Amino acid sequence: MGEPDPYFLGYRRAEQERLERQAGELAGESEALFARIGVGAGWRVLEIGCGPQGCLGLLSQRVGASGRVTGIERSAEQADTARRFVAAHGLANVELLCADGRATGLLPASFDLVTARLVLVNVPEPEEILAEMVRLTKPGGVIALHEPVASAQRIDPPHHAQDRLLEILDAVSVRERTDRNIGLRLPRMLRSAGVRDVEVIPLVHVYPPAHGRRYLLLDFVENARGRILEYGLLAEPELRELTSELRGHLDDPGTLVVSGLFFQAFGKRA
Repeated sequence: MGEPDPYFLGYRRAEQERLERQAGELAGESEALFARIGVGAGWRVLEIGCGPQGCLGLLSQRVGASGRVTGIERSAEQADTARRFVAAHGLANVELLCADGRATGLLPASFDLVTARLVLVNVPEPEEILAEMVRLTKPGGVIALHEPVASAQRIDPPHHAQDRLLEILDAVSVRERTDRNIGLRLPRMLRSAGVRDVEVIPLVHVYPPAHGRRYLLLDFVENARGRILEYGLLAEPELRELTSELRGHLDDPGTLVVSGLFFQAFGKRA
């Protein structure tokens, strides 16, 4: 836990608030995934990289009083926020551990479901986290992932500022050894890790005016601002101009904003 945290999006306060909003924004599709898997009463479930809330509330409700949900979060600040969320909502069947998702210290084959949402996209060596997820899953238990193809997002009318900022984020990602388009290779990663009966659910969204995720690209650019400048990918005036131009374009209610492509992929441990 002593080395620098490699999480791509960082931990500025605005990012923590975005993650808290995201829990509600993605709740419907995560609930549909857990229903399809068949998560039910008595299950033992682990969420890797739960952040300040993640899917803890959804999973708590599904497993009931006879089940158990464990959240793993590397950031001590986010883990504390998650504990406050758990306490405020009376989730007696949920516990939080501040630990590295690559080496949780938990006993092998302990969980009926191990899941992570939008975690692998933000870390180098994501296969290490997946290997730990498989290790912790009972034989016949389920590993479930939800990840993006972030560079697939589009707007209409198109705008050069979006194209340029996507290029810049991809360039930061290369330097940070992360993969912003990891969703596309989830099925292959699962199969290579020994997961069988892999199923894939594609998701794409349109973000109307006032939707919380309409400005997601700008949020990510702000998270990466320091590294964009440090790596010399853009000078401050150009970065400021591009973000201002894109914000103005997104402010136009006539602009169609389409999300990147997302994949939910899940299968069973052999």
